[in-house]
Amino acid sequence: MSARVAALLTASAAALVVIGAARADGLPVLGVDAGPTGVTTSAGAARYVTIPAGRKTVVAGVRRDRGRIIRSRLLDGTFTIPAVAYDGSASGLSADGRTLVLITPRTSFPRARTTLLVLRAPQLTPGETIRLRGDFSFDAISPRGHLMYLIQYTNPKDPTRYAVRAYDLVRGRLLHAPVVDPRETDEKMRGNPISRALSPDGRWAYTLYDGGGGTPFVHALDTSRRTARCIDLGALKGSQYLWRLRLRVSRDGDLLAIRDGKEVELLVSTLTFEPRRPSAAKAASATGSTGYGLGWPLTALAAAGAFAAAAALIAFGRRKRLWPRTS
Repeated sequence: MSARVAALLTASAAALVVIGAARADGLPVLGVDAGPTGVTTSAGAARYVTIPAGRKTVVAGVRRDRGRIIRSRLLDGTFTIPAVAYDGSASGLSADGRTLVLITPRTSFPRARTTLLVLRAPQLTPGETIRLRGDFSFDAISPRGHLMYLIQYTNPKDPTRYAVRAYDLVRGRLLHAPVVDPRETDEKMRGNPISRALSPDGRWAYTLYDGGGGTPFVHALDTSRRTARCIDLGALKGSQYLWRLRLRVSRDGDLLAIRDGKEVELLVSTLTFEPRRPSAAKAASATGSTGYGLGWPLTALAAAGAFAAAAALIAFGRRKRLWPRTS
């Protein structure tokens, strides 16, 4: 592929992202769409992306190292990769790379019904279509794809009020009891998800919440055991920079860093769940760590590759008349 062609594909893909900005995934606020940038795992070779195609959806696996399309499928209906925080963090792919969950994009809040589609990856074979009564967004998935976690919005006038629910993907049913911190079973969940990080094995999903006007906290969800810990971050209460903060997990999974750019504001032990101000050595260690996420320059490069591959896929499909043009 020539540099000129690659540049044209990237520009075309960027235009697709702008056009799709009115779309959104399951989060209450519109405009957060992880479909074009996609989702991957720390050890996976593929990044999965979704692109709208009229009333259908193209889902594709794109090689992370070369941007080459490995496999694609045209799905009936409109679906997207779930975003799980307002920084654009994506989820839906199990750590073993075998289960991919898509969600119907949100057009309003609240919505009366929520639809999700389970695919068997890497073949992208459609499995169960899940239709739930009520307003949900996707939250996390267990490492082997046996359990899926959803955010259920419990107040139609306040999207910061929610409960965490588990869905058994093996038996195909929503489990009745909400997932809570066993130490705080009566505490109501409230807040907006700012950022997400995963443990290296994909078992723990860590989400930074603003606390809905109260104390910010990290929700540590054990996706294998259907339990959680809520870690209050009193040191961040009243911070005017709260929405700039991002989560990152150390390579060994023992530390969760809460960062403002390169500066580490707090460190949380994933063994004791105790937050503390970092020492210089610990801050340097956390800054150089990696989890599932990439630093923003690498994310931008990965996204550009996914955009270019998706644009090429759309162009090919239209030439072959595999799907209609979108307006």
